[in-house]
Amino acid sequence: MEGKLLMRSCYVEDHVQLCHGSLQLGSIAACLLASSSSLLEKHFNSTSFDIIPTAAYQRCYASRLHLECSMLSSPVPSSAKGSKRNAEQLWQEFFSDTSQWWDHSCYKRSASYPDFKHKKTQEALWISSPSTPQWVKQKLAAMVPGTVQRSTFSWTVSIEKTVKNGEHLKALKLYQEMLGRGVHPDKFTFVWVLKACASLKTLEEGMKVHKNVIRLRCESDVFVASCLVDMYAKCGEVDKANQVFNTMKTQDLVSWNALIMGYVNCGQEKKAIKLFHQMQLKQVDPDRLTFVGVLNACAGIEALEEGKQVHAVLIARKCMLDLFLLNCLVTMYCKCGSIEDAWRVFKQMGEHDIVSWNAMISGYAKCGQGERALKLFRQMQQAKVQPDKITFVGVLNACANAGKLEEGRRLHAEILRSGLKLDLSLTNCLIDMYAKCESLIDACRVFDSMERQDVVSWNIMIMGSVKCRQAERSLQLYLQMQQEGVKPNMVTFMGALKASGMVGALEEGRHIHAELVHSRCELDTPLQNSLIDMHAKCGRIEDAMRVFNNMGQRDIVSWNTILMAFVNYGQGEKALELFQQMEQEPVAPDRITFVAVLQACSGKKASKEGKWIHSQIIRSGYMDDIVVGSCLVDMYLKCKSIDDAFRVFKTMPVHDLISWNTMIVGLVKCGQGKKALTLFRQLEQEPVKPDRFTFIGAISACASIAALEEGKRIHAKIIQSKWDSDIYVLSCLIDMYAKCGSIQNSSRIFTGMLMRDTVSWSAMLGGYAMHGLGKETLQLFEQMCQENVQMDSTIFISLLSACSHAGLLYEAYCYFETLTPVYGILATIELYSCLIDLLGRLGYLSEAEDTIIRMPCQPEISVLMALLAACRTHGNVQIAERVATRVFKLDPESSSGYVLLSNIYATSTKV
Repeated sequence: MEGKLLMRSCYVEDHVQLCHGSLQLGSIAACLLASSSSLLEKHFNSTSFDIIPTAAYQRCYASRLHLECSMLSSPVPSSAKGSKRNAEQLWQEFFSDTSQWWDHSCYKRSASYPDFKHKKTQEALWISSPSTPQWVKQKLAAMVPGTVQRSTFSWTVSIEKTVKNGEHLKALKLYQEMLGRGVHPDKFTFVWVLKACASLKTLEEGMKVHKNVIRLRCESDVFVASCLVDMYAKCGEVDKANQVFNTMKTQDLVSWNALIMGYVNCGQEKKAIKLFHQMQLKQVDPDRLTFVGVLNACAGIEALEEGKQVHAVLIARKCMLDLFLLNCLVTMYCKCGSIEDAWRVFKQMGEHDIVSWNAMISGYAKCGQGERALKLFRQMQQAKVQPDKITFVGVLNACANAGKLEEGRRLHAEILRSGLKLDLSLTNCLIDMYAKCESLIDACRVFDSMERQDVVSWNIMIMGSVKCRQAERSLQLYLQMQQEGVKPNMVTFMGALKASGMVGALEEGRHIHAELVHSRCELDTPLQNSLIDMHAKCGRIEDAMRVFNNMGQRDIVSWNTILMAFVNYGQGEKALELFQQMEQEPVAPDRITFVAVLQACSGKKASKEGKWIHSQIIRSGYMDDIVVGSCLVDMYLKCKSIDDAFRVFKTMPVHDLISWNTMIVGLVKCGQGKKALTLFRQLEQEPVKPDRFTFIGAISACASIAALEEGKRIHAKIIQSKWDSDIYVLSCLIDMYAKCGSIQNSSRIFTGMLMRDTVSWSAMLGGYAMHGLGKETLQLFEQMCQENVQMDSTIFISLLSACSHAGLLYEAYCYFETLTPVYGILATIELYSCLIDLLGRLGYLSEAEDTIIRMPCQPEISVLMALLAACRTHGNVQIAERVATRVFKLDPESSSGYVLLSNIYATSTKV
């Protein structure tokens, strides 16, 4: 059977009329009609469509087959076959008035389709027909192109071809040319033009096409309406897409999918999910694209329960064998934080492609399970699946989050060996991994090797330098970035402001603030929070408060930043006032808020306010938070409310090492050494390993109650736990043995220390002083001077105390006078107290009184009481009366002062 079946691939044209006289249907045509379904099926299998569903196309083709059956003809059809006029006459009429003919010559789908067709009679002409006279071709060659007007059909075919070739801009130009030549588009033209607009996301052109659709009354066509929905959705105008969707008489699957995907792409995932439910209520069967859209919507807003419902629908419809949908499910569960559900789907998959592995690896990395992500990556390699760029991005993020520097270096080497191109995004991931693993040298090496750095690259280096506590380098990078002509963004400014705060660089911070304003970058809440933090850390609490008050919108970070600023500067009352103000705002406190206000209460020993905050913690549901619970215990201990502290400690659901340490150290500070040691013994029965702070607390408890044997036992435990090389623990052991009367053990530990700091020297000095070993104290101090040990006030307190116990007045005066000029240490009230105590012990009461008068600050009552006691010892009534007057002014209700004075009077009377 010779000839070809002429069919349009995507629509039925209303304007095409068949030449009924020239072509006869006949028996062969009937056979073709009978077998049309198989022919159509074969044609559809070789053609891709992404707008109109296959069933709709089949209906179009069936209609077309009845309307347009230019069927059996010779390979080069005769123009005169079945015609009343021969080819010579037709060509003469053609050249006499070409405006009456349609030109299909350049846009035919096959050789059997006519080159020219009469607009009224539908008579056809073929240039390549054997019956075509020779003079015709010569005359056609001499004709000016465009003399014969092209039909809507030929314009549409041309537009369709350009769209299918991805030349969307060219398709729009053809459409404009078509309109300019006065050719009216039809509904099939609009389908392809709207598709071009959607691909280019040219909303303005799409709206113009929509106006023509309305003018030519094609908006009721389901294909055109679906394309309009798709165009508006892809151009970001989902509201207009929804308007077109609602006006459709029949909403097909394509229009539902277009609107669902439009909502997802525009960040309106909730509406996409709602539309999916409406679609189910209207009993419209979803397809693969529908499920992809709704799963992406669930992933976008982390709607886990909705995602599980979609999963259930997929199982009910037996769609679980689709690898693409399974990958979407894994991605959805990962983004919703349900990593175990994602792993369950992953394990049940019959096969895994690179997308499956990437989704699971990235999911583990995002959920902070870097170890499992790296293990899965190795399994992927064992399965002979070649990793791609997305794979390496996922595992690099896993290394960054888990701090796996060596694993990250191995991955870097694998990337280089694989021959994978180190593009900008992958290189940025490498820098980020090294920076987060605090290997700034490696990060700099990769950064410097880049051909081009974008703002993300600079931001990673700036923030990485901040994380590695190299704030000066971060500020240097910020300046270098601007010199390179890279425009900073919000992240850049936040990093630079944080670096300024870390080093207290107020001027640099103000300069960055000015550049931020000049850049016209949106001063959003995170940036304003960074400004508050910078001003606070630079000591400008007033400026920080000014930024806070001028904020249009404050989030929880804003409140926490300003609260911590006041707490760190010892202004606990102001912090509590702000917390009360915060309660009037629509911002719920979090764990950091409660930590800040509890520290504010601890600082001012406000037990009443602390109990009120305790009630707020219970109401907010943070009592089970271990950090908040530990801070609550610490607050009660600092306020000397030991029973309340124990009550909170016992009600905590779990105890970590911090909570144990808080209780033990807090009890020691409250003078409850026995209770602290009891708690330490309980800790030893728990599966929690003590750290340096635990041992320091336990040793201090032994020192406070002179429990030598218990101290020796804990010392053995320290050696067993390998904390015997820690300088702070050893310093506490020196102090403990000295206070327990074993100065020999203190000296032995001190001598055996490989390294000593100011604390260890001070502990040994204090031990000698406590035991009245003035000579040893002075020798140790001379040794310190020879070894250029950094001096502080604590050292001199121990030194003066030793002189006091040994009666070394001259040496004490010499050391006191050299404090500021030689060592650069300001005399504190504790140092004055040591000197006055020494003068009083030796009977130099007038000198002691003169020292009190010369003190740059108000003496504490303990200093005055010490001098009053010395007056009693040496029987000096006159000085005693003057000192007592000062005591009564400081504390009018001081009974001990009256008792001492009366004893002095009694002693002097007896004498």
